[in-house]
Amino acid sequence: MDEMDIKALDQTYVANTYGRADVVFTSGHGAEVFDDRGRRYIDLGAGIAVNVFGLADPVWIGAVTEQLGKLQHMSNLYYTEPCVRLAKLLCKRTGFKKVFFGNSGAEANECAIKTARKWAFDRVGDESRSTVITLKNSFHGRTVTTLSATGQDAFHTKFGPFTPGFVHASAQDAGEVRAFAEQGNCCAVMLELVQGEGGVVSLTRDYVDQVVRIAREHDMLIIVDEVQTGNGRTGTLYAYEQFGFMPDIVSTAKGLGGGLPLGACLLGERVEHTLGRGDHGSTFGGNPVSCAGAVSILERLDDALLAGVRRKGETIKAALSGAKGVKSVTGLGLMVGILTEKPAGEVVKRAIERGVIPLTAHEKVRLVPPLTITDEQLGEAMEILKEVIGE
Repeated sequence: MDEMDIKALDQTYVANTYGRADVVFTSGHGAEVFDDRGRRYIDLGAGIAVNVFGLADPVWIGAVTEQLGKLQHMSNLYYTEPCVRLAKLLCKRTGFKKVFFGNSGAEANECAIKTARKWAFDRVGDESRSTVITLKNSFHGRTVTTLSATGQDAFHTKFGPFTPGFVHASAQDAGEVRAFAEQGNCCAVMLELVQGEGGVVSLTRDYVDQVVRIAREHDMLIIVDEVQTGNGRTGTLYAYEQFGFMPDIVSTAKGLGGGLPLGACLLGERVEHTLGRGDHGSTFGGNPVSCAGAVSILERLDDALLAGVRRKGETIKAALSGAKGVKSVTGLGLMVGILTEKPAGEVVKRAIERGVIPLTAHEKVRLVPPLTITDEQLGEAMEILKEVIGE
């Protein structure tokens, strides 16, 4: 099938929910991807922070292929080995007690929200403490409930009525979190430690310290949305490790599956027994193939690789900070946002034309490359980006 056929068929048969770039990708390896004309690109998007070990990773392929030859799927009415192996690995690496598996970040966040509300219901015997505090500029998913949790007005139109029970506090003023907490109807506060879709903006350590203290004082749970920041992206296994506290619930997805759909909700000691039989479920959650791939990912996210992520993140910031056309550079590890004088969409379009694939996030250019991108690939990509931004 040639390029024109693919584009025409897409426009005819696929729902028009995406503004696709004018390119058809066909193959790749590591941080390099090729289009249908054989042209090479350096991938700084990794499928939106999914392909943490890059494209066609042989270890991941081996794990997935081996499992495909055994069981591609069984329902959660039965035990399967990859599911329990992954759950054990996540708990041992983090200190969390139990894991619920879904298919996506939105599902992981739905589980987190349901768990927090049931925890509060069990404590007070009614739904009077069901409100969840989230932050302005946050993004938590595209289901009706996770859109409701998202703290951006632009997402709160067209699909109403939205799910009640969410309030949005400033990410700069912990006093707003305290004011909501003092109303006595909140069960949890939900944070992205780096607001990804909101422009790759890191919360400050002081702000997070204050919010954690407020939550503890008012008997609220702390949920951290690590859908994008997790699985090595920020230079530690999970971003909360760099902020000096232990959440009660962590949601994650994207890079966990390494390219297959997989989400996880990690449950700490306060909530490990909150969900009982029939309280929640998922047909495909914990799928053996997805879990086998995820085990191969987590087992290789070691200290050396994470140190490399931190170093490469600093390399990007050093290369772009102060460059012509760059207003600011934000982020953590290999999750970087660049505010440019040019519109971000224009920068991305020109970069793709030059053989580099970045993303956007709000008004910024976003970089979330494979964690294994080489120094040579990164250097080449930075030179091209600087040229495009400064033109």
